[in-house]
Amino acid sequence: MASPEFEALWPTHLMRVALPGAEQANPVLADLIERMDGERDQMTTDYLSGDLFDHPHPALGWLRSCIERAVLDYAKGTGVDYPLDFRIQAWPNVNRFGDYHDLHNHPHSWASGTYYVRVPKGEDAPTGRADRTPNAISFFDPRPQANMLAIRGDGQVDPERRILPEAGLMLVWPAFLHHMVHVNLSREPRISVSFNIVLKWRDDYLP
Repeated sequence: MASPEFEALWPTHLMRVALPGAEQANPVLADLIERMDGERDQMTTDYLSGDLFDHPHPALGWLRSCIERAVLDYAKGTGVDYPLDFRIQAWPNVNRFGDYHDLHNHPHSWASGTYYVRVPKGEDAPTGRADRTPNAISFFDPRPQANMLAIRGDGQVDPERRILPEAGLMLVWPAFLHHMVHVNLSREPRISVSFNIVLKWRDDYLP
């Protein structure tokens, strides 16, 4: 009998990359973002007000170029083998003690991502449940009830993928993917830069 062939249907790609130069750039970015936060009310939640990369600071220029490179790598890794015409919509996040992000996705975008500037270790978190994962990000299976008949050893059994990021890490994922950010239980703010990849439409994109 011939060997069976397997095909992965409807995969959901998540790209992780540690950015070179992050150790030098992150303290500069953290200082800049915290100053921005002091100048703007609701900076983190008012993410459509302006574009972070309109700011001329060279550290933001470095991050923008890293995101552009990451988008090319993400497209190639997902099988898109032709040039994309896109713009980056980016905004900074400062999450203090007790801050979190509810379950959501990013409409009107092709891909989304986050770059982590500072992620508290949480040594100063108050005592509580042992299963808490402060500052983690969770992604959820976009196929409703896909895991309802899964058995042990079946890769569909866990509908959640939880990642505890570190400073210098960038994640990129399809914008339709629902995700949430767990609460910060440290007195040190968590600082990140989130972004959407918005395609400038061309008929070449039609499947």
